[in-house]
Amino acid sequence: MRVVIDTSSLLSLVRYYLPFDKHKVLFEIFKTKIANGEILVIDKIIDECEYTSKGIVLEILSFLSEKTFNKTHKLPLNTEFILPPAPAKFYRMVDNNFVVAVQRKRLNDTQYDSLKNDFMNSADMKMILTSLNLKSENPAEEFYLVTEETETSNDNKVFKKIPAICSQLDIPTINIQQLIEKFEGIKFEIK
Repeated sequence: MRVVIDTSSLLSLVRYYLPFDKHKVLFEIFKTKIANGEILVIDKIIDECEYTSKGIVLEILSFLSEKTFNKTHKLPLNTEFILPPAPAKFYRMVDNNFVVAVQRKRLNDTQYDSLKNDFMNSADMKMILTSLNLKSENPAEEFYLVTEETETSNDNKVFKKIPAICSQLDIPTINIQQLIEKFEGIKFEIK
C-alpha cells in the first residue's frame, strides 16, 4: 500500500494522535513508512507545513526537515515537472469537470486563466497528479490519497475539492483515521 498525504492530515496526526503516543509507536511507524516510500510527502506539502499552524508539523515530525534524512531517502518528492498520464484529456477535465460552473461564470478569461494556473501549481493538484502517476505506473498496487477534506462545501472556490476531483479520476481518498486503521499491528486503547 502506498499513500500520498496532505497537510491537513499531517496536522491532524500531530494534533490529535501523536500527543497520546507516549511510546512513540505511531511516530516511528510514520517515520518508517515515509522513509521507505509507502507514505509519500511531496515538496508542496512540506512548503505548506512550514507556515501552517506555526510549523507544528515540521516541529513534531522533525525528520521531515532533516537534511540527512531527506537526502538518504530522497525526500520530499519533487513535483515541479510532474505531468498527468494523458495531458490533453486531463486539461479538458480541469476546464469542464473540476471547475465549479457558477464560480467560473463570474470570471473573465484572464481571471480564470490566472486562477487555473495557481490551481495547477497548488499542493492539491500536485498530490492528485502524483496519485494519477502512481495509479498508471502500477495499477494493481493499493494506493490512497489521504486528506481531511470532504466533497461538500467548496467555500466559493472556482475549483472543486480534492475528494470530488479524485472521485472523477477513480483515485480513492481516505482520512488519517482510516489510514491508521489500515496499519497492521496498531491497537488503540484508552484506559
